[in-house]
Amino acid sequence: MTVLTSVFSRVTADRRSVLVGAAVCLLSFTGFWIAQRAAAVSMIDVMVYRAEGRTVLDGLDLYAMRATRAGLPTTYPPFAALLFTPLTLLGVPEMRTLATAGNLLLLIVFVHLSLRLTFRKAVRPGALLWVAAAAVWCEPVWTTLRYGQINLLIGIAVLWDLTRRDGHRWAGVGIGLATAVKLTPALFAVMLLITGLLRFREAGWNPWLRKTAVAVGAFLTATLASAVILPYDSRRFWTDIVFRADRVGRVEAAANQSLRGVFARVLHTIDPALWWLPVAAVVAVVGLAVSVTAARRGRTAEATVACAATALLISPISWSHHWVWCMPMVFLLVAHGRAEWAAATGMGFYSYALWRVPHGAVERLELDQNRTQMTLTALYPTMALGLLVYLSVAVREERPPVAHPSAREVTVAKQPTRPKRRTRTKEPAG
Repeated sequence: MTVLTSVFSRVTADRRSVLVGAAVCLLSFTGFWIAQRAAAVSMIDVMVYRAEGRTVLDGLDLYAMRATRAGLPTTYPPFAALLFTPLTLLGVPEMRTLATAGNLLLLIVFVHLSLRLTFRKAVRPGALLWVAAAAVWCEPVWTTLRYGQINLLIGIAVLWDLTRRDGHRWAGVGIGLATAVKLTPALFAVMLLITGLLRFREAGWNPWLRKTAVAVGAFLTATLASAVILPYDSRRFWTDIVFRADRVGRVEAAANQSLRGVFARVLHTIDPALWWLPVAAVVAVVGLAVSVTAARRGRTAEATVACAATALLISPISWSHHWVWCMPMVFLLVAHGRAEWAAATGMGFYSYALWRVPHGAVERLELDQNRTQMTLTALYPTMALGLLVYLSVAVREERPPVAHPSAREVTVAKQPTRPKRRTRTKEPAG
């Protein structure tokens, strides 16, 4: 009877926790929706996606297209434009509503996978909803929804692969398709490949190589299918557009939170290649080394976060909304027991510091920043570099530090140890 009462109380408490979490999350999301509408957000990127889909359906030149009053071009591979064609079935108001609602649901999934990755155990629904309610207000998420971006979808595709069990049939598909849509996730495939090759020398074929093969297969399938449907656009992208980072936007823009953007603002130039390229090369090597070392030690969370930080740092353009990876970064620090560091990092992503400096496309105001302004617009890369330095030390520890023990560990710890039976020895008669 006592056991039944205990189980019933636990179920009731869990249900109450979920209901409270759902109410808080709904309230937060509603406030967020109202705030974004009050701010008259443009959702300009989803407008570009819709224009790409329309261009494909009309059989026009995809990379000659210009959309919205800003005259924005297509920057993604042709496969992405094919995925955007359903957006043409919706009117603009309906599309904006669907994009916002869809991204809010994707946020919950992304938070769930991030918590599952970093804490290595099942996530309580109540806690998940509380975290999502808070995460929606950080700058990368706010900006992702402001523009109607696809960053959360890309992140989910990658995290889905990296939270699957070893040998899962479809693990790798997410990274492959994400790379076919947006090239940056390719670094995760590189990390899988290097880890798999090093493991192959020791134990032959392994799950890391399996994921790599699946990812490459998914990428090639999507890319070749796009080439069959859009041969001219595919040829133009892979022979010309892919090398033209200038199409994406202004290098020195405050919103560009990559190393290239930092060097452009510090050196007051739109072409910081002389400094950026060697530094980015070093960061790429070091970041991949940290990621692969973590992966070989079975520390997938550390490997994933290190790889994400590296990709964001070395990319020619990493807009602030690309930094939705701040969530697993902060969660990992919490899981390592670094609560103060996690709080400081979280505050950086909630500060909106990069928007507190003069910025503008026409005047190129970012080229005249003072030291304080440069510091504010280098916040994300600085925190990412600090995280890589920390992980380079942490991954060499024998056991990964986990803030909370798993349920099995708690159960084992509570079990009393049985005393050993003492055997009697016969004394010799005498």
